[in-house]
Amino acid sequence: MSSLLTVKDLKTCFMTGRQEIKAVDGVSFSLDRNETLAIVGESGSGKSVTALSIMRLIKPPGKIASGEIAFDNKNLLNLKEKQMTMIRGNRISMVYQEPMTSLDPVMPVGEQIREAIIIHRTSPKREAKERAIELMNFVNIPEARLRYNELPKKFSGGMRQRIVIAMAIACNPDILIADEPTTALDVTIQAEIMRLLKSMKDKLSMSMLLITHDLGIVAHNADRVLVMYCGKVMEEAAVKSLFKNPLHPYTVGLMECIPSIDKKVDKLKAIPGYVPHPSQYQSGCNFSSRCSRAMDKCGRELPDLIEIEEGHKVRCWLCVRGGEV
Repeated sequence: MSSLLTVKDLKTCFMTGRQEIKAVDGVSFSLDRNETLAIVGESGSGKSVTALSIMRLIKPPGKIASGEIAFDNKNLLNLKEKQMTMIRGNRISMVYQEPMTSLDPVMPVGEQIREAIIIHRTSPKREAKERAIELMNFVNIPEARLRYNELPKKFSGGMRQRIVIAMAIACNPDILIADEPTTALDVTIQAEIMRLLKSMKDKLSMSMLLITHDLGIVAHNADRVLVMYCGKVMEEAAVKSLFKNPLHPYTVGLMECIPSIDKKVDKLKAIPGYVPHPSQYQSGCNFSSRCSRAMDKCGRELPDLIEIEEGHKVRCWLCVRGGEV
């Protein structure tokens, strides 16, 4: 199967004073047609920066230092901004984690959807309005025609996220990037939004890049998973393979944080320590200071991302030659 999107050795950094902070450091992956690829990890792992890099929305003092983002036989990093504007929101769209930052608080929600259509389509205004109402119905906004002229503040958090999704799919994109789309919502609404996204993906034959820290969401919605830590991919696998046989200690730690109704425990497990600040990254594995299985070599040298079995890759010395280092 040919990949719809291919990211190769992507490096995105930020300047703080005279120091260069590497937020994304050599990330590579592909996204196939009609596939859902999840990128997981704690806050600060580089997930959202990876997504923003694909959209070319990194602003100073940040910059995409190097790499390739291939889409539709074009390297997006070589396009002029006008060319990228025709792709962004049209061929590749994004749903952000906080809908109120994506919506204009003083513009009716229907007009915001219509505006998204007009920017990329030559539709007459009346036709664009009908399309906007159709999209509001599509994402299950009740009484869409009557609520077309209401402001975002009149909608609940879940309804606002549905409006954002309607804007994102207005032009039937090839790829939908969903960056923590359920973070600010309660559990019931989270499930509704994820069902909606999956339904939209299937009906519109989209590919989806799902950015999340919630492995429960990943288990029910993704085909493949990238586990990121400190700007690097630590493990990559099909979702079933990852949950059946997690290889990297960081992935195992994330799995153990998931509560289970099948196991009686006094308290949830947690990975000790914190994600280091990018200014404190070391030359070896940045997870070694939190890893109970770390060896001396782990803090000095970072292994390559190696394929252990077909489609399952890991970056850990424990998996190199059976753990012999």
